[in-house]
Amino acid sequence: MRISVDENQSDRWRDIRRFTDRPSAFASQFFEPGPSNMESIHNCPVLVVGAGGLGCEILKDLALSGFKTIEVIDMDTIDLSNLNRQFLFREADVGKSKAEVAAAFIEKRVAGCKVIPHNCKIQEKDVEFYRKFSLIICGLDSINARRWLNALVCGLVQFENGVPDHSTMVPMIDGGTEGFKGNSRVILPFITPCVECSLDLYPPQVNFPLCTIAHTPRLPEHCVEYVKVVLWDKEKPFEDETLDSDNPAHGVDPRLTLGVLKRIIPAVASTNAIVAGSCALEALKLASNISTWMDNYLNFADIDGINFSVIKLDRNPECLVCSGAAITYPTPPSSTLKDFLKQVKEKYQLDNPSIQSSDSMLYMISSLMPQMVETSRQNLAKTLTDLGVHENSELVIADESMPKPVTVRIKYENE
Repeated sequence: MRISVDENQSDRWRDIRRFTDRPSAFASQFFEPGPSNMESIHNCPVLVVGAGGLGCEILKDLALSGFKTIEVIDMDTIDLSNLNRQFLFREADVGKSKAEVAAAFIEKRVAGCKVIPHNCKIQEKDVEFYRKFSLIICGLDSINARRWLNALVCGLVQFENGVPDHSTMVPMIDGGTEGFKGNSRVILPFITPCVECSLDLYPPQVNFPLCTIAHTPRLPEHCVEYVKVVLWDKEKPFEDETLDSDNPAHGVDPRLTLGVLKRIIPAVASTNAIVAGSCALEALKLASNISTWMDNYLNFADIDGINFSVIKLDRNPECLVCSGAAITYPTPPSSTLKDFLKQVKEKYQLDNPSIQSSDSMLYMISSLMPQMVETSRQNLAKTLTDLGVHENSELVIADESMPKPVTVRIKYENE
């Protein structure tokens, strides 16, 4: 069945026009009823990040809500195991780009809707690419990708006399699902809390030391990780096939193995549909002012009954991204660089941070700078004071999860 969006058919957007063309007690203070609101929705450029289970639902909901200028970005290709919940794909699409197939499906099904696909990593696009959108909606399964995009969106904001210029803000709507639980949130940079402000809501990613999995594996997870890291390339159980965490034939127990390989819980289609509906509704509000946007975090669970709750999260005055100042970091004077590295990795959920003082690079383990590896390892045993880091010294921390470095100011405290 093909859904017509012929402009001559006045009833195509009839239900949405009941909100856009009439006065409402729930409308934003900027709302004025009239046909211009529907035009605002039609012409609002939206970027959907991710074309997986949640992304497919978001694309469908946006197109059927009247958004006609959509772009989607996803680096993944379609796997057979995706088809049970990612309904924009068919068996003939296996191996093709998710973004390209999803875009073509929406354009074919909803005439008048233009969807431009981008088959690449989000990090491969420059700042100007993201600046052109009025809304960004995330349907990601990666915390690091969320953090990277969140920091980039905050970096788009310009200031006048220390006050953020609202015309330079690109609102971000973030959705996430985990089994029978999900959430959605509206992020207005420097107005509402950003992803980094509430980083403690996300569990830290678990990685297993190679020495443990190779010599003294104590958990089933260790065995799975050992196969992934050590044995797969050596034994080649499926000849030249690379390890595919979406292929049940490559694992022992699907649920356990997915948890180790992908650090996620398998998705539930109904949860994706509900969270995507919430994201699309917030996009509709922001594009037309038919209602005030959600303030600011929706939590959903249908494990034991169905529960929706909206809570107002607060901004973190010491947020690495949106606080606007160097963060004071308390630590004992006897702290070694190894201690400090462990602390910041745990507190800010960093993967492989580099640390630099005003005088020198203190720590960097990277193939791009092999000459720093030995120096970095030697520095780990030294105290911060031995490395020339004094009270109120500033350290610059960079990590792959952040698009730009952040600065912390050291404050020594009594032990």
